[in-house]
Amino acid sequence: MKRNIITIDQQKCTGCALCIPNCPEGAIQIIDGKARMISDLMCDGLGACLGHCPEGAIRVIEREAEPYDESKVMENIVAQGDGTIRAHLKHLKDHNQTEYYTVALEYLKKIGKEVPAENTPEQAHYHSGGCPGSKVKTMETAGGVKEISGVVPSHLSHWPVQMHLLSPNSQHFKGADMVLAADCTAFSFGDFHSKFLKGKKVGIACPKLDNGTEIYTDKIRALIEVAEINTLTVVIMEVPCCKGLLSLALNARDSASRMVPVKCITIGIEGDVVDEKWM
Repeated sequence: MKRNIITIDQQKCTGCALCIPNCPEGAIQIIDGKARMISDLMCDGLGACLGHCPEGAIRVIEREAEPYDESKVMENIVAQGDGTIRAHLKHLKDHNQTEYYTVALEYLKKIGKEVPAENTPEQAHYHSGGCPGSKVKTMETAGGVKEISGVVPSHLSHWPVQMHLLSPNSQHFKGADMVLAADCTAFSFGDFHSKFLKGKKVGIACPKLDNGTEIYTDKIRALIEVAEINTLTVVIMEVPCCKGLLSLALNARDSASRMVPVKCITIGIEGDVVDEKWM
């Protein structure tokens, strides 16, 4: 079957192992000094590990792969102890993986393993779907949406904006304050233009769905070195794979010949700012 699954660029991987504790399925191991996925069966394709690779070596691709097998994952996790079981079950709940969560509980019951109290069916509250950013959800705003009369101005000052299309050599980036935004953020945060874009230049990208994201690191580095941007603000969603965009930005900054301040703003799936900090 064809499905989403991670791939690890062996040329970029340094074997730092930061991805391993951030793969709740235990699908990644260090072999011969490199991070490698040990089995297609154990990778759910969610991409929770993406944002934890400092080299940007991990990405999600679509290819022919064996179906994910939660029972196989549980067999591996049970052998690692109760702490790993709790972490995996929490991961399944947090990311709304209902089907896999049910299989995991059934597996524990079958082998006579006690289910941690916080993960019993009575305590488990979850919804259908996978990544929080892909599940079906109806948004409700307390008190309704406030209508604003008149035309709300756009603060977009240039084209193109997609990272594959923009050129760091364009004059409008020279000495600018730059926003690097995940695709979904402008649709999630209602006041995106006046809050984040006013007086700034922008590039947009999706670290999970875009192909050739390694080019983004080079472009961000060129924006720092050639365009000499003043600041870089990375706006991402609170889903695991979105951290990959921040990782690309920090990797570019750290490898550039000059330093720029980098701020990360995280937007919640309800459309609010859940975190804002300088990196």
